[in-house]
This record gives sequence, structure tokens and C-alpha cells, in this order.
Amino acid sequence: MNERGDEPLRGEVLDAGGTRVYGWEWDDIGGPRRKSRLPWFGIFLVVFGVLLFLREFYPGLETAGSLLFLAVGVAFLVSWAVNRGMGSLYLGSIITALAAPDLLAAAGIVDGPGVGTLCLGVAFLFIAGVRAASGAGFGWQAILGAILAVIGATSLALPGLSALVWPIVLVGLGALLLVRASGGSRGG
Repeated sequence: MNERGDEPLRGEVLDAGGTRVYGWEWDDIGGPRRKSRLPWFGIFLVVFGVLLFLREFYPGLETAGSLLFLAVGVAFLVSWAVNRGMGSLYLGSIITALAAPDLLAAAGIVDGPGVGTLCLGVAFLFIAGVRAASGAGFGWQAILGAILAVIGATSLALPGLSALVWPIVLVGLGALLLVRASGGSRGG
């Protein structure tokens, strides 16, 4: 009951005998759910329109089919910036990273093997940075992001060499982990 005693508190129900019964609802976690007031389709249309406008200044974007995906990714990132939903952060970062290589190539900025891997690495490093800034620490996103960024950057800078080096490095790391795991289990 509230301080006046005349109505039940949120989550509290009085049965016919006057006994207090408490309930639990998923919506109670983290307080009341607030509905977003942003019209997401409107945000998408604005972002897509801006990208189409930019295409006039960068004619290379004319051939890029990724403008639509970039608009979707940026809309998810705007959703994350407003609502702080982690799903929007992941979707926005990854979709934007998947759209970026075609757009970078069409704009004449960078093209070649490894650009997609580098973009995904940067996306996961961004997610890790957001997590760290919010106090959640660096998670698996930082490790995956660093690995993808390094592989992508070396593939872009040294395409012939990285085609041989990375498989050898990955096999070596895997073998090291297997040897350490088997050595630790024999120690008994």
C-alpha cells in the first residue's frame, strides 16, 4: 500500500482476504518502459536522402548499391544514440561496416583485399569502446575487433604476404592453445 494506505503499490496486489501478494513482471526490470518518440522511418528517409544528395558530389557513389544498407546502419546507430539499446549498437555498427567497403571503393578512397575485414574490425572496436566508456569493460568485442582490424590492415597493405602469413599465424596460435590445454591436463 502507499503511504495513505488506500491503493496498492506498483507490483503489489491485495487479494480478497486483504493479504499482500507481490508479482513480478519483465517490464518491471529497469523501471517503466518508455516508448521511443522518434519516427524511425523518418530518420531512415532523412539519412537515405542525404546519402543520395552526396552522390551528386561524389559520382563514384552512383555505382554503389550499399547506400540503402548504409542508411539502415546509420538509422540503427541513431537509435542507439537516443535509446542506448545495445541491439541497435551492434546492428548499426555491423550493417554500416558491411556497407562501407563498397562505398569507400566507389568514392575512390580505398579498395582491395582486406577492406571489409578492416571495416568489421573497426566496428567491433567501436562497440568495445562504447562498452568500456559505459563501465562494462572491454569484452570479446575488443579481441575480435583487434584481430579483424590487424588482419584487414595487413591484407590491404601487403596482400601477397598476408595471404601466407595469417594462415601460418592462426595455425600456430591454435597449435599453441592445444599444446597448453593437453599439457595442463597431464599434470595430475
